[in-house]
Amino acid sequence: MIATSLLYKMNFLKFRTHFITTGTNKSSLSLSLSHTHTRRDRLQFTPFFFFNPHSSPTPAPLSETRTTKTMAAQPIKFGIVGCADIARKVSRAINLSPNSTLYAVASRTHEKAAKFAKENGFPDSAKIYGSYEALLDDPEVDAVYLPLPTSLHIKWAVLAAQKKKHLLLEKPVALNVGEFDVILEACESSGVQIMDATMWMHHPRTAKMKEFLLDSSKFGDLKTVHTCFTFAADKNFLETDIRVKPDLDALGALGDVGWYCTRSILWAADFELPKSVVALHGTVYNTSGVILACSASLQWGDGKTATFHCSFLSNLTMDIAIVGTNGTLRFHDFVIPFEENKASFGTAVKSGFTELVTGWDPKPSEHIVTTELPQEALMVSEFSRLVGCVKFEGAKPEKKWPMYSRKTQLVLDAVKVSIEKGYQSVEIIE
Repeated sequence: MIATSLLYKMNFLKFRTHFITTGTNKSSLSLSLSHTHTRRDRLQFTPFFFFNPHSSPTPAPLSETRTTKTMAAQPIKFGIVGCADIARKVSRAINLSPNSTLYAVASRTHEKAAKFAKENGFPDSAKIYGSYEALLDDPEVDAVYLPLPTSLHIKWAVLAAQKKKHLLLEKPVALNVGEFDVILEACESSGVQIMDATMWMHHPRTAKMKEFLLDSSKFGDLKTVHTCFTFAADKNFLETDIRVKPDLDALGALGDVGWYCTRSILWAADFELPKSVVALHGTVYNTSGVILACSASLQWGDGKTATFHCSFLSNLTMDIAIVGTNGTLRFHDFVIPFEENKASFGTAVKSGFTELVTGWDPKPSEHIVTTELPQEALMVSEFSRLVGCVKFEGAKPEKKWPMYSRKTQLVLDAVKVSIEKGYQSVEIIE
C-alpha cells in the first residue's frame, strides 16, 4: 500500500509544466427561499455537513492512445455511462492519463455502446453493456464518468454512489442545489469521491494565474471580475441539442456556458460566495422556455463585484478580466485553450501612462504555460489519483471539489430565481 502511494506521487511529478514570461513589449438538503414583501429574495445557503470551505489544481489526434501506463501499478478502471458527444473527449483523456484505463461503456443499447467503444480507443477487452445498471453492477469498475442529461443526474449519480463507484460528473451537476445535495449525501454515505468535469480548473495555467492573484504586491485586493462565454450555435443545435430541451437540460445556456462563467468568478474570489446576485435584463428564451442567453451581476459585502454573460447566440468568446488594486489579469480562452499543449494569460501591474499619455507604462506582460497533457487528461489524472488514495490507502474523499461544485450550482440557482422574479436581487446567506 505504501509502495503504491509512492508510485502515485512520484509519477504524478513527471508531468512537466513550463512557464514562459515574455517581455513587456509583447444549504441543508433543501433550497430555502423565504418570500417577503420586499424587492429582495433571500437564497439560504447552509454548508452541507461534511464540507470545509477552507480546504485547499504536438496536440494528439482523437484516436491517439497511450501504449503504456506509467503512473500506477493498478490504474483506475473507468466506466462511461452514456455515449454523449463529450464522452469522446473524456474517453481520450482517460486513455492519455497515466493512472486510468477505459474498462467499460454503457448505453441504452448494446449496439450503440459497442460502436462507441470501437470508435473511441477502448481496448478489445473492454466490457460493453446495453444498460446503465449493468455497468454499475460490475464490481471491477472503480469510477464512472457520467455525461447524461442534467435531469438524469440525480437518478444515476445517486445509484452510482450507492454502488460504490467514484463519480466524475458532467456539469451542470444538477438542476438545482437541492438535487445536488441528494447526490452529495449518497457520495458521503458510500465514501466515494465526486468531482465535476470542469476541465480548465486542472490546466497548469490555472495554478500559475492563481499565484499572480495571491501576490499582494502585484495584484493586491480583488475588486471586480468580468467574464463572457458565448458561441454561435447552428440551427440544428438550437432545435435538437439536449441543452435546449426543457425535459433534459432545463437550465439551458445558464447551466452550460454560464456554469463556466460562474466557476471562474468564484475561483477568482477564492470561492467566497457573493452576498447577492441579480440577473440583468435581456434574457433570451427559446419557444420551450429554455434560456439561450442571459447575464448577471454578483456583489460581495466588501464591495467586490462581478458580471457575466453567457449565450448560445453569439460568436465564440471565452474572455475573463480580473481586476485588483495593483494589477489586472486577462485571458481569452479560459474554457478551452487556443492550443492544446500551451496557453497564455496577460498581466498588468501598477499600470500607468507615459508622460504625454500616448501609451502605457509599464506595458502588460504575456505569460505562456506549456503542458505535455491536455487539461482534460490532467483532470482525469487528478481524479484518478484521489480515487487511488481512497481505494489503496484508505484515505477520505477530497472535499474541496464537491464544495466548488455546490457553490457554483448555488449561484446558478440564484441567477435563475432572479430571472424568474423579474430581475430582483437575490441574497445568498452563508
